[in-house]
Amino acid sequence: MSKVITIKLTKASVTSGPFTITDQGGNIIASSVPLDTLIDGESYIVEDSVTSVTLSSENCFSSKSKNLGEPIDGASFPSFSYSDSTTACLWRHLEDISLYNSFYGNTHPYIIEYPFSYPYQDEIIQNITDHSKVYKYIPDGTGVYSYNDKIELDNAYFNKGVVYNGQQSSGILTLVPKPKNSLKASSQYPIYSATMKTILYTKSDGFYKINTFWDIVKDKTKQLFNTSCESLSLDKEVNQDNMDYTSRSFKKSPIRGKDAKIRYILDDRDDIHIVSKMLINSTQISHK
Repeated sequence: MSKVITIKLTKASVTSGPFTITDQGGNIIASSVPLDTLIDGESYIVEDSVTSVTLSSENCFSSKSKNLGEPIDGASFPSFSYSDSTTACLWRHLEDISLYNSFYGNTHPYIIEYPFSYPYQDEIIQNITDHSKVYKYIPDGTGVYSYNDKIELDNAYFNKGVVYNGQQSSGILTLVPKPKNSLKASSQYPIYSATMKTILYTKSDGFYKINTFWDIVKDKTKQLFNTSCESLSLDKEVNQDNMDYTSRSFKKSPIRGKDAKIRYILDDRDDIHIVSKMLINSTQISHK
């Protein structure tokens, strides 16, 4: 036999949700339930044996269990008002010393951006050289963080990059290590797709280097970036509708101007720690 229960929140943090709803046995009743849905009230069909439910916020360390009480007349539901709470959600992270940009089982982007300005004349960016150290920590079993439990990697780095200024953009550059001792494999790059261009990076004498990028903006009267709708921690995302990722064999405009920004992104893994030291962009004066 089954029965219908209705869940309506009367107090929660504005950062709570979406929610996973489980019964006393850990069985999932519903998942990814938005906060607004539970504020309005939502009904679910459960087994007669269910005596309590637990609401767990999926984006923070917060859960609440509630025993099922006596039936309530549906007409009285509007009388239960909702209010925001600033203490209903407790955030906990960095408990695993081998993980960095990981929060509650989800990998979130690590982003660093370097601004550059040039003297009087416009300058063309030829390549970008970055002195970073990439570490991977190896837990010793004690759960205690140690600066010594690490190795430095040569085959790991940021997986994306964007080079841009006020009117130009390289679009999303997917970065992969240059194949070793294989001219045939290296000659396959750059690789073009509808939403990105894959290029090679090299590491030599402790320096990571990238090139093979140019301006791919379709329309300079439209914005280069959009505001992210997924996370308030992301300040902007590339406006893909305004980027042309085709090969552009005869229309490769270099990134040139009196300023430039280089944006590096790591969002495909969370088990490495990138320590950025300095970044150099090799340029030449652009004469007209």
